[in-house]
Amino acid sequence: MLKQQLLRRAGLLFITALVIPMIAACGQAPEVQVIKETVVVKETAEPVATTEAVAPVVTDTSFTTPHPLLGDVRIRQAIAFCTNRPELIKSVYPFLTEEQQQGLLMDTFLPKSHWAATTEGITTYAFDPEKGKALLKEAGYEDGANVETGAPLFLRFTTTNAGFRQTWATVLEQQLADNCGITIARTHAPGSWWFGDTTGLSRRDYELGAFAWVGQADPGGISLYACNQIPLPSNNWEGQNGMGWCNEAASKAIIAANNTLDRAERIKQYAIVQQEFTKDMVSLPLFNRAEAAAANVNLKNFKPNPTEYYTHNAGEWELPGKDALVLGFTQEPASLYTLVESAAVATTAAQLISQLAVTSLDYDYQPVGFTKLPSIGDGATNADVEVKAGDMVWSTSGEAVALAKDVEVTNAAGETVVWDGAAPLTMKQLTVTFEYKPGMKWQDGSPVTKADFELGHKTTCDKESGATTFTFCDSVMTFTQESDTTQTLAFLPGVQWPTFYTGGFGPAPSKQPIESEGAYKGKTLADVPAKDWPTLPEVAEMPWSNGPYKIVSWEKGQKMVFEANENYGGTPAKIKTITIQFFEDTNQAVAQLLTGDIDVLGSETLGAGAEVQSVVDAAAKGKVQVVTIASPTWEHVDMNLFVK
Repeated sequence: MLKQQLLRRAGLLFITALVIPMIAACGQAPEVQVIKETVVVKETAEPVATTEAVAPVVTDTSFTTPHPLLGDVRIRQAIAFCTNRPELIKSVYPFLTEEQQQGLLMDTFLPKSHWAATTEGITTYAFDPEKGKALLKEAGYEDGANVETGAPLFLRFTTTNAGFRQTWATVLEQQLADNCGITIARTHAPGSWWFGDTTGLSRRDYELGAFAWVGQADPGGISLYACNQIPLPSNNWEGQNGMGWCNEAASKAIIAANNTLDRAERIKQYAIVQQEFTKDMVSLPLFNRAEAAAANVNLKNFKPNPTEYYTHNAGEWELPGKDALVLGFTQEPASLYTLVESAAVATTAAQLISQLAVTSLDYDYQPVGFTKLPSIGDGATNADVEVKAGDMVWSTSGEAVALAKDVEVTNAAGETVVWDGAAPLTMKQLTVTFEYKPGMKWQDGSPVTKADFELGHKTTCDKESGATTFTFCDSVMTFTQESDTTQTLAFLPGVQWPTFYTGGFGPAPSKQPIESEGAYKGKTLADVPAKDWPTLPEVAEMPWSNGPYKIVSWEKGQKMVFEANENYGGTPAKIKTITIQFFEDTNQAVAQLLTGDIDVLGSETLGAGAEVQSVVDAAAKGKVQVVTIASPTWEHVDMNLFVK
């Protein structure tokens, strides 16, 4: 469920040909995202994994002096024990039940329901101020001051000025003072400063710093927790490990977890990272953010999910006695061409007209349009291949390069090597075959063909397509559409996408006629160069469907209307018409929901503010149904271990 504020949740970058007529998540390097106020921005992409953690080369003395307080693990652990996290959750989500509030609590950097999460060997920090005060006493502090010097136990706390954070941070300040004598001075900075390229977090300008990460189906994590990802002036502030945390065991494990295709091995390595992360207490996980979606009380099969768009199963929705349904949006999609438009409202709408290849429900992946998810030995191989000078390979910096002397790569043994230009070199080469279920059709009844997949690949990887990244395309050595349903990708030697099984390239309707005025009128989509796709009405506004619905009209500023696709190759949609209606604000949309004029408000529209309380109260009276979920977005407090 990628939200408006979650530009690319779960690490997925959907490789799409048109509007995602067949959504297929590519095995792209995971992205790391950070909440800015209520907006997530894409941060530095994860680098390709290496086998060893290399400490940053320090050419100056910046951030080499341990923080006088936070440099002591006992004080960091004391802060955790002195924080009543259930009380923080209650302060921002009073409308949730105690059980729902408890479900938001996190112990590591992964939600408890994540496939890579562990409870074995981790250090937990239930609210226990007595333990906190005992640790502070060990560190030389009692009653809020150093027992020898009298220096106060004082820390600067920085976060955004969003009302949500002001609420829980006020409670935190009082907790630390009352429970353990820890004084924090809160600064609620504008998001533009806190998340700026040359200010705030990016320059490690904080002692305690609060913000949010977006969880992913694939955990990633190298740029957050590896030793060689500590931002410093000497490395031009590269990396996102702003805590300055360099734990050799954790660093090697996070790299190893991203340098294997074996999930069991990945789980083992992520367990090590979580154990070290909680022991060292460099970042205190607070809670998953709560999100809510609301709907007509009679709507059946409405199944919002933390890591998938809620329209993923719109074809299964059923509203007894009605064959039409209205969704409310407070933001209008700029385009349905999701290769270049990343807003959640665009993909929420686009899923109505798309045959999904894969879903990412519950932090994992499930085949839908695929017959199965390929695995090594069953649809995929990861062979050792010899490479020589001039061959295109995938470097450890995550780029396609011609192999030459001094190029750094990962060899077949998983070791990082700088090639000397002469020694024999063997690397891993991943080859994956995707089998699509037969029977896919476009809305005119014509079958989805080999030519459609070839057009999808060609346009997606055209550097003039308008796409924001070509990393996945660049990693593919050969693309072969063997038939109308079979596609094989051979990746460059060195490419080891952990989520290789989630997808390749979707189809585009090559024979869709161009009816709009302009140079291409009377031609077909196959005749239109990629650079003109973003502005072509047949792509951006009225794309052909191979999903459960088709778009029949779009009145800008008013509504979009979708009708059941009579030629859909899957189970016919139960509701015949879905209208997306646009509203100026959430309050107006909620009012329309409560009067029955609209039927669904997703979390990208409903948000997590006072409007949620309104629908929860209405649900208690039986007027609507509300689904509250622990989103992958999680609040935390990072601790900067060093001073300038």
